[in-house]
Order: sequence, then structure tokens, then C-alpha cells
Amino acid sequence: MIFETQRLRLRRFTLDDAPFIVQLTNTDGWLRFIGDRNTKTEELAKQYLQNSAFKSYEMYGYGLSMVELKDTHTPLGMCGILHRDTLPHPDIGFALLPDFEGKGYAFEIASGLLQHATNALSINELMAIVVPDNNRSVKLLEKLGMSLVKKFRVEGKDEELLLYQKTLQSTAHS
Repeated sequence: MIFETQRLRLRRFTLDDAPFIVQLTNTDGWLRFIGDRNTKTEELAKQYLQNSAFKSYEMYGYGLSMVELKDTHTPLGMCGILHRDTLPHPDIGFALLPDFEGKGYAFEIASGLLQHATNALSINELMAIVVPDNNRSVKLLEKLGMSLVKKFRVEGKDEELLLYQKTLQSTAHS
């Protein structure tokens, strides 16, 4: 386990989470706002986990992780910190199954992740990338205190993206 909040816990993914990855990464919201990750089968989902989350854990000590209800261990989404060669600082990513949206879970886990990033990982600048029409994510980033830096396009892609950033303050006591 990475950390817990009042209702949730964040833990590293395992290969046993492949069925959940298939479910989450093929929702309408994921496909529309994040993109197809070719995870239509459990075998493909395992490859996705090995090439993304597991590799990130190994290389950077962080990555996308499973969000679960603390009491029942029901999986509801993913949240984590990503390293992208195209950004000067790590960035936050999150996604929930549709049944768990609009209940404050994304804000709860993302707020906990900001504290964890600062206090446990010594990250003091965090970024976020979002498509402009993903209104829920834009509102969440702004609620987390992140500020719009610029609109940009990834080289070789037509899609315009928004880049947000926040300077993190340690809440650890000396």
C-alpha cells in the first residue's frame, strides 16, 4: 500500500489487476479523454501494466496505481505520478470507473497523492496534461490548486492539450 485517505487506499498494481485494467481502459471516458491503450484482453492489459506502471515503479519509484475503497477493497480507478520525457517535471494522472465519478473520490485520492509526492517522494513541482473538453478533470486540477501554464500540441499530433502546474509545499514536520 502507498497511502490511505478517509475512504480510499492507493496501492501498486499487480498482474492480478489485469481484468480491472481491461474494464477501466475501455470505458467511454477513458477512450475519449486518454486514448486507446490496446487493452482489450487480460493478456494485453498485463503487457500494458508491465510496460507502464511496473516499469515506472522500477525506474522512478512511482507510477499509476490502483485506487480502492478502503473498507471493501473494491477497485474504482487509478491515480499516480508519471514521468514523461516531454515534460520538465512529473505529472499526475487519474481515472475512475463511471459508477464512482461525482462522489469526491478523485479529489480525495489526488489530494492525498499531492501530499505523498511532496512528503514521501520529495517532488516539489507537479504538472498535469488534459484535453480542453475534459471539463471534470480541468475542474479537479483547478480545485487541487494547479494553474494553467499553456496550451500546446505534442509533436506529430493534431490534438491541443492544456498543461497545468503546481508548486508543492511539504507538510512534514521537522
